[in-house]
Amino acid sequence: MTGVFRITELIDTRPLGRLQLEVVTLCALVALLDGFDTQVIAYVAPAIAEQWGMAPSALGPVFGAGLLGLMAGALIGGPLADRWGRKWTIVVSTLLFGVFALATAWAQTPGQLLALRLLTGLGLGSAMPNLIALTSEYAPARLRTMLVTLMFCGFPLGSILGGVLSALWIPTLGWPALFVLGGAVPLMLTLVLAWRLPESPGFLLLRRARSRELQRVLERLEPDRRHDLRSVIAGEPPHPGFPLRELFRGRRTKVTLLLWTAFFMNLLVMYFMVNWLPTLLTLTGYSLSLAILASSLLNLGGIGGGILLAALVRRYGPYRTLGAAFVLVAAIVAALAHVTALPRLTLPAIFLAGAGVVGAQFCLNALAAEAYPTAIRATGVGWALGIGRIGSVAGPLLGGLLLGWGWSPDQLVLACAIPALVTAAAIFGLARLSAPAPAPSSRNLLP
Repeated sequence: MTGVFRITELIDTRPLGRLQLEVVTLCALVALLDGFDTQVIAYVAPAIAEQWGMAPSALGPVFGAGLLGLMAGALIGGPLADRWGRKWTIVVSTLLFGVFALATAWAQTPGQLLALRLLTGLGLGSAMPNLIALTSEYAPARLRTMLVTLMFCGFPLGSILGGVLSALWIPTLGWPALFVLGGAVPLMLTLVLAWRLPESPGFLLLRRARSRELQRVLERLEPDRRHDLRSVIAGEPPHPGFPLRELFRGRRTKVTLLLWTAFFMNLLVMYFMVNWLPTLLTLTGYSLSLAILASSLLNLGGIGGGILLAALVRRYGPYRTLGAAFVLVAAIVAALAHVTALPRLTLPAIFLAGAGVVGAQFCLNALAAEAYPTAIRATGVGWALGIGRIGSVAGPLLGGLLLGWGWSPDQLVLACAIPALVTAAAIFGLARLSAPAPAPSSRNLLP
């Protein structure tokens, strides 16, 4: 190939190839195991409490330790990947949560369980921003949001799988069997990732010392051609400084703060509904089985909504689509608060709420990846997810506080409309900051 060309042009102008599909598939498998190991503790908690003769409320610190690990992992994993690479950060993160999930099967005390959930959370939280970054960097611009969304669908699927297997295995095999599975499979997948998962070509180009590895990646992208690396350019600065500081350079500060606001508010609503919806429905008069079904509908709605919103993003753009989606979420949540006495309306409303809240989060992940250049992309996504994790902790805590103050279930659900509207405002704010026409050297929100 003659002439100067950019990595992004090579990926954007060619049909989706085998290597790109392999990257999306491997990342989706890690996301599925991430979702399984993140949620399985909630499914096995009643069995652990019964076996150890403790009140279920005593497991609260264990849940908190897992969420703390997820937050810390997201904040640490992004900068590490921007310095050392996405591939090996994903491999080490998968190895980490596999080892400690497996060790959880032999936990004997609440203290051991708490420590193991904290360490497992570090691996789980570190993997996710890098799965998003790597998928984004291998996806053509026209398919980026869709491919990131499809990859991220592995997370709720893993959660659903954990629920199904928990119901089947706990009565016969016991709760440790879930952690044996949740640890052994990631350890086996780690070997496949080390063998087959490629590094980001954009990252390798910014690290010229790894030119041989870049040559192999380019050959896998275009097997019929050999590229002269002297003609390949990144089209963006390497940002040699500390990656976190780069998130606040110039006008990028506003982008970062608006993204953090959107992630915090949406994950606040999402985890509030995931954690409190069954309880609120039982307080309203629903049976426990129907309340659990409603929680499953929330995740199923998220998968369908994410795919639909990704298709709409491709046609109408991310800001109009996501901004309108969050306004619609606020309306659906407000309607849900007024139909809880009618199951035939409540369950469809919960499905639609999941489509908006959970589905839009998939697209927010892709938007965060688009907002930053290659050199700081994993840091940008990781910190957005990390700040969002604070919202995921605040949501359930705030729900319990308001319930203790005497708020009714309908009032709690109605209150979720407020952060949904704040998220919509943040998205519209990002729209105002976006450049009208990206320079040929970059498709990012800001240079």
